[in-house]
Amino acid sequence: MSTHDEIAELARERLGYSALRPGQAEGVASVLAGRDTLAVMSTGSGKSAIYQLAGLRLPGPTVVVSPLISLQADQADAVEDVEHGRAATLNSTLTPRARDAVFDALRDREIEFVLLAPEQLAREDVVARLRALSPSLFVVDEAHCVSQWGHDFRPEYLRLADAADALGRPPILALTATAAPPVREEIVRTLQLREPEIIVRGFDRPNIHLAVERHEDAARKTRALLDWVEDAAPGPGIVYCSTQRATEEVAEALRERGVRAGAYHAGMSAKERDTAQDAFMDDGSIDVMVATIAFGMGVDKDDVRFVVHHDVSESVDAYYQEIGRGGRDGEPARAVLFYRPQDLGLRRFHAAGRVEHEQLDLLARGLRVRDDAVAQGVLAAELDLSEARLGTALHRLERAGVVALSEDGAVAATGAARAMDDEALAVAVDTAAQVEVEREAFDRSRVDMIRGYAEHDGCRRAFLLGYFGEAYAPPCGNCDRCDAGAGAPNADGLPVVGTRVEHASWGSGTVTGGDDGQVTVVFDRVGYKMLDWEIVREKGLVRY
Repeated sequence: MSTHDEIAELARERLGYSALRPGQAEGVASVLAGRDTLAVMSTGSGKSAIYQLAGLRLPGPTVVVSPLISLQADQADAVEDVEHGRAATLNSTLTPRARDAVFDALRDREIEFVLLAPEQLAREDVVARLRALSPSLFVVDEAHCVSQWGHDFRPEYLRLADAADALGRPPILALTATAAPPVREEIVRTLQLREPEIIVRGFDRPNIHLAVERHEDAARKTRALLDWVEDAAPGPGIVYCSTQRATEEVAEALRERGVRAGAYHAGMSAKERDTAQDAFMDDGSIDVMVATIAFGMGVDKDDVRFVVHHDVSESVDAYYQEIGRGGRDGEPARAVLFYRPQDLGLRRFHAAGRVEHEQLDLLARGLRVRDDAVAQGVLAAELDLSEARLGTALHRLERAGVVALSEDGAVAATGAARAMDDEALAVAVDTAAQVEVEREAFDRSRVDMIRGYAEHDGCRRAFLLGYFGEAYAPPCGNCDRCDAGAGAPNADGLPVVGTRVEHASWGSGTVTGGDDGQVTVVFDRVGYKMLDWEIVREKGLVRY
């Protein structure tokens, strides 16, 4: 165990830090004490330093799970900058000889940090070789990917608790830049963290000016955005669009206005995306990147001066992470949402995309009559489900005790399911389907919350921080509502953030914010709701 002073000294000596940021020392101390730890810290707050510093003090290698090869490479480079030769990546691009070299270097303690994707931990040979090295820390970066309430759900992340057990169950450090209270709970549950230390720090980004421009006409909204970006250029800046088509059209329109703009979306080839990202991140030939959310994790450019949204994000979680890519150098930056209420229809459509009861039933009954395990690709084709949707269905049925997944990802019915009669199996499927219904309700509530942010008539910073469960006393003095003199608080008699409440219809929930007579509560089953506190008290709908 190390004191905060000792951790700060290690950070100065090995990472060149003049001072630690909020949450870093607490995270390192928790890990060194052998505790599972969830660190929820905003983009740019130095989460990676927690495992870098802890790994330098712990005896065995540090295994870092990261979702993208590009992100793994960036993180390895960051370690190499201060600890030359001490980090390596382990991914599908390596030759067998290169993989052997990584394991040899780990065995000889020439390498402390190995960064890999969760898919690598489905390989028995990788798990066996890593276990033989006695890892001392298991890091899950972008930990919100384990949560199906989160905005970047990855089915392969659901197996990480089993992977940690297979490696000898070292302490687990989960890191994320955005996790509202229900997402935190899902992370803890899915990763099976043991009495974890939960550290939530640094969500307030006071250097980012927050604003919303409301429009009723789509064409006028786009013209207003183009005018704004043209005036704000050269940037650097990011413009987020919800579709690939809008990305291309906005980028082209900006170029016609003399702005050095580029496009980035999943419909481009990998080479095209890499070229565009390098032009924005490194050589500076692109000043404004117009992108879908494909331009997301791993975007680490300190001097982004604005993040503008052509379309509303899918949730406040997603929006906050996206605008957090601005102003990471601490200098002033601006975040503007160009909002049209009709745009919420697309978000509500996506929020309604649950796995249907019939699909769960077909999957459960089909697996029960199979003698052998079946590959997920085969199941996806048979049921006409996407990989992500199938992963969700399997997770639901796995938690209901109906299916089991092997280390290589193959699926089979459990012994318990094979022993069930049709009625018992139907009950298990009903249980899985009900969870999906609740997830859909939760996703719809998150769309309602991003609408609430866009239409909020008080301090926008107080709204955002309240969503993440952080108390904040407005006005912030750096948002459009405060600029207009409308950010002063009016919270007389409202419950404080963190208060547990009980609603007559929606059950138990936690207060995440309150202002101007409105209280935001995240209910355990149905998600986020904004309540007129005077009305619900008068009618006796809420107890606390």
